[in-house]
Amino acid sequence: MSVDRQAPPGAVLGAILIFIGLAFLAVRYLDVFQGADVWPLFIIGPGVALLVLGLFLPNLGMLVGGSVVSTVGLVLAWQNMTGRWESWAYAWALVGPTASGVGSFLGGLRTGNPRLREAGMWQIAVGLALFAGFYLFFEQVIGLSGDPLPLPEWLMPAVLIGIGVLVLLRGFFGPRDAEGPPDPPEAREPDTSK
Repeated sequence: MSVDRQAPPGAVLGAILIFIGLAFLAVRYLDVFQGADVWPLFIIGPGVALLVLGLFLPNLGMLVGGSVVSTVGLVLAWQNMTGRWESWAYAWALVGPTASGVGSFLGGLRTGNPRLREAGMWQIAVGLALFAGFYLFFEQVIGLSGDPLPLPEWLMPAVLIGIGVLVLLRGFFGPRDAEGPPDPPEAREPDTSK
């Protein structure tokens, strides 16, 4: 007989606090991560901590929040390394729909909820499509940064077409509500039990 046991919430929180404390000691006394280029780690770290808590505790908000905060930190780390701060014009799509979709998908995996997993997958697909579309507009059409990312010119349109085909196929062949929409009130039989 197998028993699905979860770690007590206090134990998970305690382990995360110990990890964060050790990280601060390492930064302070071991000259680890010294310099101005590591500040995004102080955003990524709490995001990862929220994700870990969300995986051990039945809390969808922690999973979504952790994935959003972690993604913000990763985008900021990339922008800090490259100096391409103007990319927020389209990078927000990785944070909003995409990262929250990752959290929803993980929540669906954690709880075994297929509807939550599917909703998360569609949020991810929509977020990536928005990112690709706005990237094409701001970088390839307007030339926002003046230096487009070194990608083949056909790649982003092909990605958009592929996502469009998936959405179109889902519209035709996707799951349908078995019951259909509710009947309007005037079409229902009157309740004679009173």
